Amino acid sequence: MNTKRIIPCLDVKNGRVVKGVNFTGLNDVSSPVELAKYYSDCGADELVFYDITASAEGRRLFTDVLCETARTVFIPLTVGGGINTVEDFDRVLKCGADKVSVNSGAIRNPELIREASRKYGDQCVVLSADVKRLDGQFRVFAKGGREDTGLEAISWIKKGVELGAGEIVLNSIDTDGVKGGFDLEMLEAVSNAVSVPVIASGGAGKIEDFITLFETLPRVDAGLAASIFHFGEVAIPELKKALRRRGIPVREV
Repeated sequence: MNTKRIIPCLDVKNGRVVKGVNFTGLNDVSSPVELAKYYSDCGADELVFYDITASAEGRRLFTDVLCETARTVFIPLTVGGGINTVEDFDRVLKCGADKVSVNSGAIRNPELIREASRKYGDQCVVLSADVKRLDGQFRVFAKGGREDTGLEAISWIKKGVELGAGEIVLNSIDTDGVKGGFDLEMLEAVSNAVSVPVIASGGAGKIEDFITLFETLPRVDAGLAASIFHFGEVAIPELKKALRRRGIPVREV
């Protein structure tokens, strides 16, 4: 079993970290700069920074907060929100990001994935998919879960990998913020369909949810969560100790 990664997610709106349930009802949490430093210091393997309203508001990602956040962390940083062109990749990488996450921009223009992977390498291109069950299929949503694209998720994710995405973040809208466990059915379908790393997002509520994820689906590479880390319900050092006790390999804190 490959070493598993634990990744906190900073959903940023108007320069503040927020968190809701099923992508709605957003509540203010903290400063992204302060939280990022805290996670970098306490053993997180990577960090994800999403400007969650950039696409819906039709604007570019806020770079001042991102630059300040990037300066505080010493772990890989993935950044997304309002990424529509290769120039957006360039701007975000120059702010200190290690990887760039595309979602709505790639749905509008799938060739963006190919262009970015050719210029920066596929390890730099992360395809983030916000997926919800609808009419008996896994459906891709855009603009922060606000817009049904009509795309079937598994085929879209496979296409993204073929175009050059080097990693997948699978966000289950159905389980987001509910804290009832990761969406194992959806994750299994995706991890069986692609050969690149898959990051599970949406649904973590306790340490046991991460144990269940990695023991049930050993092909899943990482578990991503937000509120349980932000509000101190799960401490990353304790989570890693628990995983290690179950024989699940993780990086030392």
